[in-house]
Amino acid sequence: MTELLTKEQWEEQRRLATAVMPDVIDQVGLPAVLLPYQQRAVSLLDSTATQVLFIEKSRRIGLTWGLAAYAVLRAGKQRAADGMDVMYISYSRDMTREFIDACAMWARAFSIAALAEEELLFEQGDDKGDKAIQAFRIPFASGFEIMALSSAPRGLRGKQGVVIIDEAAFVDSLDTLIEAAMAFLMWGGQVVVCSTHYGVDNDFNLAIQDVLAGRAPGDHMRIDLDQALEQGLFERICLVKGDPWTPEAEATWRQSIIDFYKDSADQELFCVPSASSGTWLPSPLIEARMTMDRPIIRLDLPDDFLHRSHLEQRSLVAPFMEEIEEALGALDMDLRYALGFDVGRIADLSVVPLLAIDQKLNRFEALCLEMRKVPYAEQQAAVDLVLQHVQARLVGAAIDATGIGDMIAENLGRKFGIREDEEGSGLVWSIKLSQDWYRINMPPLKAAFEEDTLALIPDDDHVSDLRVVKIIRGIPRVPDTREGDKGKTRHGDFAIGLALAHFASRMRWVEYGYRGVKPQDPPPDGSRKLQQRVNTQTDTKRRNWWDSPLGAGLRGGI
Repeated sequence: MTELLTKEQWEEQRRLATAVMPDVIDQVGLPAVLLPYQQRAVSLLDSTATQVLFIEKSRRIGLTWGLAAYAVLRAGKQRAADGMDVMYISYSRDMTREFIDACAMWARAFSIAALAEEELLFEQGDDKGDKAIQAFRIPFASGFEIMALSSAPRGLRGKQGVVIIDEAAFVDSLDTLIEAAMAFLMWGGQVVVCSTHYGVDNDFNLAIQDVLAGRAPGDHMRIDLDQALEQGLFERICLVKGDPWTPEAEATWRQSIIDFYKDSADQELFCVPSASSGTWLPSPLIEARMTMDRPIIRLDLPDDFLHRSHLEQRSLVAPFMEEIEEALGALDMDLRYALGFDVGRIADLSVVPLLAIDQKLNRFEALCLEMRKVPYAEQQAAVDLVLQHVQARLVGAAIDATGIGDMIAENLGRKFGIREDEEGSGLVWSIKLSQDWYRINMPPLKAAFEEDTLALIPDDDHVSDLRVVKIIRGIPRVPDTREGDKGKTRHGDFAIGLALAHFASRMRWVEYGYRGVKPQDPPPDGSRKLQQRVNTQTDTKRRNWWDSPLGAGLRGGI
């Protein structure tokens, strides 16, 4: 199971979270009818930009009730206001009955002119003409209707409007149903697919992974039990029941639900499909993508490096820096570049893949640095050298700032501009690795392997690092255990560095500022000589990194 907060920890967290909040009910009356996550789902669907929405959710958090509100609002509108039919599909008659009852409640609450609920036979429209399914509907004065179905009719292909597929993981032939529903988009309709999980290999989870990887269109939401509680679920339960809300009561209720589901709590409550802890990428697929003839530049320093003289330290590091400069000189500066930096120091390696991005948006590994037992100042100097060289063509650099890398990310961010979200500015992304980060950003990387849009440098250690990534509680990530001989262990370091570089390559960037142009006419002799002298000085400074201001800083600090 996922490491969850204990009953006591949750009680304390909720007490602290609510201690600074005003008593909403006493001050401004009853709270909003829809909870924040219900509001967000309705808001997304009310936006014309959202045509397809996938929602993975915990059980019994009231999402269907919120979707019923949207169904009434949409079907109750006139055609000129983008009104349309709404069809609800699930795997059981009880669920369809529950949904239509919720819609009837909302229709009365909204004072929309709705006719009485009807029960009818909805013709499937198959070639035999003798099959039908039981359905419920509410027709509105707008001319549109809400229809709830207890199975997936083939007649869906002849309809238009909004399709809501609830508990999709339990629907038969979900992939076929989604394919049929997508035809609704041609006429401005919408498709909503929501469910709790039912295994990592279920069509619902596979569809979610396709959306996260960018292989399929759609927006995505995820609502687990703790998120729902933080946004007021248990407070709403207490309000409906007429019971007072307290942090102690909420913590007790939460723990009772977790205890009820036992080993299934991850899947049923926390949106983690049950499953497999299998390997994420097969070796043949990894090796098939290792086609680049580019350098992997490695530096492995002795344990007593910092206790040696400055001259010895320079002699150990200088060949590494010179090799980097040589590799940078061979780069094609017409391409775009993205850098990832998984920071290690004692037990783990530091790995720095540099990805090039071509005109067709394919990515390939231009070079890679590996540093073992290298002090932070020297690591920063090496990465700084790379970033300076490609800065004019850099999409972004993502640095693991989860722990010890935070200082390096901050220092490089000061120089190149740091950003923590898409609203920030600068080239350096400071990344706090987490399960959510892996869950969102590993599927696009896997898609790049599968779709042959990524090429890597052949290396046995890097194959092993990528093979280390496992599906753990439904999320691809690096396990806690390390692999390798004593003193030379690896911890999936290249896999994390590559994931960071691929993340950076997909982020938005804006090019601005000055770009030099070559003069059409040759400059006067004096200007030519001055320019040659400047170029010579610049080349010397680039080569003699130890004598640069950064090198001087290193000399003063070691």
